[in-house]
Amino acid sequence: MNHGRMTGAPLPARFNLARHCLARAAAATPDKVALIVVSDVAAPIEAAERWTYAALDEAVRRVAAGLLAEGFRPGDRLVMRLPNDSDYALVFLGALAAGIVPIPLSTQLTEPEVAFLVADADAAAIVQPSAEGVGAGRRRIIDAAALRRMKSVAPLAAYADTAGEDPAYMIYTSGTSGRPKGVVHAHRVALGRAPMHADWEGIGPDDVMLHAGAFNWSYTLGVGLIDPWSVGATAVLYNGEKDPAVWPRLMAISHASHFAAVPSLYRQILKYARPARGDIPALRRCLAAGEALSPAVLSDWRDATGLAIHEAFGMSECSTFVSNREGLPIRPGSPGKPQRGRRISVISEGDDPVELPPGEVGLLAIHRSDPGLMLGYWSRPDEDARVYRGEWFAGGDLAAFDADGYLWHHGRADDVMNAGGYRVSPLEVEAALADCPGISEVAVAEIRPRPDVSIVAAFIVRQPGSAMDSQAILAHAETRLAAYKRPREVVFVDALPRSRNGKLIRRALAGFVPKS
Repeated sequence: MNHGRMTGAPLPARFNLARHCLARAAAATPDKVALIVVSDVAAPIEAAERWTYAALDEAVRRVAAGLLAEGFRPGDRLVMRLPNDSDYALVFLGALAAGIVPIPLSTQLTEPEVAFLVADADAAAIVQPSAEGVGAGRRRIIDAAALRRMKSVAPLAAYADTAGEDPAYMIYTSGTSGRPKGVVHAHRVALGRAPMHADWEGIGPDDVMLHAGAFNWSYTLGVGLIDPWSVGATAVLYNGEKDPAVWPRLMAISHASHFAAVPSLYRQILKYARPARGDIPALRRCLAAGEALSPAVLSDWRDATGLAIHEAFGMSECSTFVSNREGLPIRPGSPGKPQRGRRISVISEGDDPVELPPGEVGLLAIHRSDPGLMLGYWSRPDEDARVYRGEWFAGGDLAAFDADGYLWHHGRADDVMNAGGYRVSPLEVEAALADCPGISEVAVAEIRPRPDVSIVAAFIVRQPGSAMDSQAILAHAETRLAAYKRPREVVFVDALPRSRNGKLIRRALAGFVPKS
């Protein structure tokens, strides 16, 4: 990893992310509700699972003490594969409170995917409901029974005495090589998120944040949990039936002042729930990130609810750092301007980059002094060398600023795709499909069946004489890939587009538009 030192305001000598999120509010407002987990929108909100700051603080310190009592040590890496419930938050924060590094994984991942990530991270253990099934192998398992024991031990007296630069947690994201890579964030990441509170979320202690994502997603962990708890607000998460029509009801019964989701969910809510301003009287701030917000969804949502959608642009390595904020006129198609206090630029490609003037397209870059920027990639010095360019971090997004400082995204310099807010490498998907019987060649690309919808598509050249169909390919993908990585469209072609030297021209595939 590349531990570039920060410049600017000095960090506190010692800093723990879990303590920052919970200890202050537990002392100042112990009986305030910190977390509500709703499972049934038909039931009264009073029946939902709820945690006060005092109860959450104590439970997190119990889990921390339990982990240490089980023999884990600060710096150990702990893979988390848990359902979308409060235990996710308790284990995540409990690990941080003990100085252990949690690694949230999606429960959608298949056994081969989990096995690779556990080995790559050299994880000390896996936290999952059962000792059986995916991920068991020779790794130690912390199952539901062990977790119950941990929650019953005496709480840790104090949070781990970590430094701001110490590793806090790790998120896996797709790499250009096709291998997922671990993004290691420091405890200081909470300080790096402060510009988001003012310049995107507009959140304070009296607010209620309803996030539509699963606990394991970095978007949910950050915007849904870390941010509201950093300011003493209430977080609301839902783990019931996945029906777009439930969200206006959730907004209403939870008295949500804030709602955060991916743009595609806003589109589904408009289609299936038809929300109106009178249905969601407490809501005042709508947030979108993870994928581009189409001008049509922005306009339709405003017409239906009277509320703007405040978009933000970011990445796993630094969360969001460009956004629309209150009082800033929204320009449809642009996610806004760099958040105040950050140093964001567009730089030239190459080993000796320079900052480009407005109107010129280059690599979107974050200054290495940003406290929200990752420590580096886990055991990927080649990837670190690729993205750190002098005093800048550039993750591969092409962009330009206009004369007024608004950012305009121009795609990726590499081929990494966006699948519902998740970054997915086409090489990873291609490798998973390549040994499917009947395939001669395969290429994967992100395509747009409609201007505001993007999906993963597989382009297949059959072996001579093969009569394989799309169902066989999709069934093969189901055994190898998480649902969000699987192709949604299968296109059979006679040959793949290649350059004179035989290199695949993936961007030629991206222009394909399905007939239906």
